[in-house]
Amino acid sequence: MNLTTTTVTRDPRHIAITKNVFTVVISVSIILFNSALVQTFRSHQVFFTNPRYILYIHLVINDIIMLALFLILQLISYVVFTLNVSFCLFLLIIAVSSNLNNPLTLAAMALECYLAVCFPLRYAQVCTVRKTYFVIGAVWFLSMLTVLPDVFVVMATNPVEYFGSSIFCLWANIFTNPALSKKKEVSNIAYLVIVWLTLFYAYFRILFAAQAASANARKARNTVLLHGFQLLLCMLSYIHSISIQGLSSLFPKDILDIRYVISVLIQILPRLISPIVYGLRDKMFREYLHKSLLPTRKISIFPGKTQRRSS
Repeated sequence: MNLTTTTVTRDPRHIAITKNVFTVVISVSIILFNSALVQTFRSHQVFFTNPRYILYIHLVINDIIMLALFLILQLISYVVFTLNVSFCLFLLIIAVSSNLNNPLTLAAMALECYLAVCFPLRYAQVCTVRKTYFVIGAVWFLSMLTVLPDVFVVMATNPVEYFGSSIFCLWANIFTNPALSKKKEVSNIAYLVIVWLTLFYAYFRILFAAQAASANARKARNTVLLHGFQLLLCMLSYIHSISIQGLSSLFPKDILDIRYVISVLIQILPRLISPIVYGLRDKMFREYLHKSLLPTRKISIFPGKTQRRSS
């Protein structure tokens, strides 16, 4: 949909099918693997008492929510094309809040690494499970605090009939007030500046600690670097609309392909990073994940005797 006019274009059926099959396969694969990480976390009590893994699994669940919503909106845009405004508004609130959650959670994870390395004796007192869940609640509160005022403005400036109509489900199609766009840009910049300052502070403090040749400090330093890379990927979502508008002005005939490719690169591929950081890189989580995916079972060889065997 061209946002400046009422012109609506759609992909031919075979192209639409190809795009949706690719999106579904990639998204479902990532969701399934992330779900395996969540199941691993839920199945082992050792993770419930570690703030680091609690924050990590919150990041993974957040990625699942974002991917699921992206997949739903992608399929709806091709199948029914338009969506009820109220339902679209509900999906967008969750999607945007989840998107804001990621950088804030990364900042919290960087601070946890910093406290673990630089204040090991006070770590158990500062980073408790209760405080970790409080931080997660604060992350959601700050995200909702950014989105809900915009929703109230839309509700106050549109008639009731508007929310029963149908629309192509995009943020720019519902939040049309220019002041809301400026507010969104300012809040995004403010969040990113705070998160980047937090990451830089944690990294350099850990870097100084790593000079003492501590293996844990070096590992924490590398983890914060990965958090920085994740944050860079999160920032791509803030140039999503600008990228589409810029490329569409250069290649107006390929606007649908441009929207699709940019959406996949920005919304799907960054979700691959979270499983790698802990699911494959962290030794303890990797061991428990392997046990969850390949559980051992007992098979009988002789009557009354059993032998453990990996399935």
